[in-house]
Amino acid sequence: MRKAHIAMPPQSPDPSIEHAATVPRLQEELSVATRVVDTGRGVRVSKVVDERPEQVSVPLWHEELSVERVAVDVELAEPPVPRYEGDTLVMPVVEEVVVLQKRYRVREELRITRTRVQRQHTETVTLRSEEVAVERFDNQADRKGNEP
Repeated sequence: MRKAHIAMPPQSPDPSIEHAATVPRLQEELSVATRVVDTGRGVRVSKVVDERPEQVSVPLWHEELSVERVAVDVELAEPPVPRYEGDTLVMPVVEEVVVLQKRYRVREELRITRTRVQRQHTETVTLRSEEVAVERFDNQADRKGNEP
């Protein structure tokens, strides 16, 4: 273990003056590592590959497809499913087509007949009429042009 010496400032004869001391802080650190050391004990593996040519005959299969397009113009209610005809797969190619038909259907008939009908109707109404009365008093009225 090491002892640390701390340097103290010289003391002054006057006790009322304070002096500060500096104390160093120490810390230790540790470093750990490994290294490879050759101990002389090891294993060596070697491999030798021998090659020689040889002929082999094996059957190989592959398939070839031929596609034939056949035009068919048939309208069906539902789409057909693929089917086999012998070794041939028949795959229908479909398209949707809008079919619009317009027909006339008689839903009902209207029959209209004209008939003359007479009936009596009574109602109270107000009627107006004017009456004129002419009265002559003298001949001067004739001169003024009131009456002819």
